[in-house]
Amino acid sequence: MALLLKEEDVRTLLTMPMALEAVEEAFRRLAEGTGVLHSRQRIQLPERAFLHYMAGADTVAGYTGLKIYTSVRGEMRFLVPLFDGKTGDLVALLEADHLGRIRTGAASGVATKYMAREDARVVGIIGTGRQARTQLEAMVAVRKIEQIRVFSRIPERRAEFAREMHQKLGVAVEDSESAELAVREADIVITATTSASPVVYGQWIAPGAHVNAIGANFPHMRELDDDAVHRAGIVAADSREQARIESGDLIQALGEDGQHWSAVRELSDIVGGKTAGRTGSRQITLFKSLGIAIEDVVVAARVFSLATKRGMGHSIPIWETPA
Repeated sequence: MALLLKEEDVRTLLTMPMALEAVEEAFRRLAEGTGVLHSRQRIQLPERAFLHYMAGADTVAGYTGLKIYTSVRGEMRFLVPLFDGKTGDLVALLEADHLGRIRTGAASGVATKYMAREDARVVGIIGTGRQARTQLEAMVAVRKIEQIRVFSRIPERRAEFAREMHQKLGVAVEDSESAELAVREADIVITATTSASPVVYGQWIAPGAHVNAIGANFPHMRELDDDAVHRAGIVAADSREQARIESGDLIQALGEDGQHWSAVRELSDIVGGKTAGRTGSRQITLFKSLGIAIEDVVVAARVFSLATKRGMGHSIPIWETPA
């Protein structure tokens, strides 16, 4: 018997503090060698339809699973099958759109916790789509944010986004007229777009700023220009291996230079205390987020555990031996 958890169940159960704790734990697992990660793979179908899948395991908690999803003509459908690593039983099947957005925000939150200045107060964000909301929610959870500046291409949408996020977070949110105005003098810069060309340029980024780039995960796509990457004193990724496959921001800036790639740090090593996330107050730091499966596994496991305690979800018969 497996537990089916629908989107409304996940929305009810999963909070940003829970996701932040789980995702930080996932990176610690990777640092200590008790977490397993397989990078995303893709099958391209006709008319730009894709099947995406990636896998991970938390051997301490005893769960393994994968994120599998389709993207077809702008529509995306996400699923996380969660398995008991000791018995092989499918214990839960989670609809995972909300889960994915929360865990992506949490990954940036963990990176910001370890890489941004302690006194970071101003956030500049480019993008007002599905991922942008949880990015800001995570920033407010890990730093004492006093002002948020937002830019996206459609004025009406970004004005509505600014009003919505001000009400949700209780922080001043300013509707910026350009990406440059949103980014200049910001302590934390976030790019959450589907752009194939840079939306943030290195010359805009203030000394001491931390950048979370979350949007581009195909080699031909990028949100940062070369200068933005090269100005960063520390560049970290949730997975360097996955970044070399699909991070257009880093692929296009670093090319095939092995020395440059070896300098890209694993966020897990920073969280695990193996290397520093920042070495100076004026140093620019960059986190390139691709989204990795162990984040989905640990968050799904937390949601499953809480659902079981609260008696939520629907049991589905699978692999049961007939009486």
